[in-house]
Amino acid sequence: MQIFNANVRDRILDLVKAILKQNSIAVEVDPESRLVNAGLTSMDMVNLMLGVEAEFDFTIPQSEITPENFQSVKLWN
Repeated sequence: MQIFNANVRDRILDLVKAILKQNSIAVEVDPESRLVNAGLTSMDMVNLMLGVEAEFDFTIPQSEITPENFQSVKLWN
């Protein structure tokens, strides 16, 4: 189970890094990094949510789309 969680975490972290790179933001991020502090805007959060849905082929329930659930990658493990 630990390997599965690490794989999921790494895939989500890759999505965050891709958004930052697209925005020309050069900052180191890790699973504990606060996404807002790393430079993600509210629009970036929407793109991240859509990226997660596409990457894992599922839909995030509307009730789970809250700022609290999008603070860091670690929260999704």
